Parts: sequence; structure tokens; C-alpha cells
Amino acid sequence: MRVSEALKLTPRDVEEQRLTLRAPKSGREEEVVFIPQKVAQRLRDFIREQAIGLDKPIFGVGYAAARMVAREAGNRVGVKLSSHDLRRHAATYASRSGTPIEIVSKIILRHANLATTQRYLGKVSDTEAMRWIESLYG
Repeated sequence: MRVSEALKLTPRDVEEQRLTLRAPKSGREEEVVFIPQKVAQRLRDFIREQAIGLDKPIFGVGYAAARMVAREAGNRVGVKLSSHDLRRHAATYASRSGTPIEIVSKIILRHANLATTQRYLGKVSDTEAMRWIESLYG
């Protein structure tokens, strides 16, 4: 998810393993994001423990604070990290783990155009290309 989308989430937007994004970047009225069961349960527990009202933001911080959280997490492990890097990493990890590019593009990143996802993921190194060739055909 984009940080701006996560910051708009309310408990009303959480249903099982589905998050409903209202007024997403795509311009649509709403979109759905799927999350793992474990994450969904932790999110529901957090909402309950914090007694967050149905129409109140789940994460009571602004964009600048969310960016700072990512930056501080990176500092703790000695890397320069932005909130957008986390989105890019999730997509790259999925792609390099064998997830079809169509799933990475349409489901994980929710890009309208596959070409956007291809630019987003960047180039594949020669070493990685050879590893995949060996894995597929070796």
C-alpha cells in the first residue's frame, strides 16, 4: 500500500483479509487490498485494544510522522530508508520469489499499466538472470 492510503484506513475499512481503500490514487471510488491472515488479526487486535472508533483513522499520525518512522527503522539497521522503499521492496521481493508480474502489478502494486510495474522493479542483474535461467532450464 501507499503510505497515504494506509493513513486513511479506518476500522470500517477492515473486513477479514480485505482492506477497502476509499478514494485511492487510481481515481476510482474504491479499491481492495488483500493482506495475510496474520496481519489482519494483528490489525483487528490493535483496533480493539486502542478502542478506535469505526470512522476514526487507525494510524493516528500524519504523512511526515510515517516517513519518520520508516527513516528511524532504517537508521536502526544502518540503511537509508524511506516509506516508499518499503513498497518497492515488497514488490521486488514478490517478483524475485516467483510471483507472476501480473499479480505484482495488478494486485500488490495496483498499477493500471504493466509497464509502470516493469519500470518500478528496475533492471535484473546478470547474476540474477543466470540464477533464473539455471532454475528454469538447468
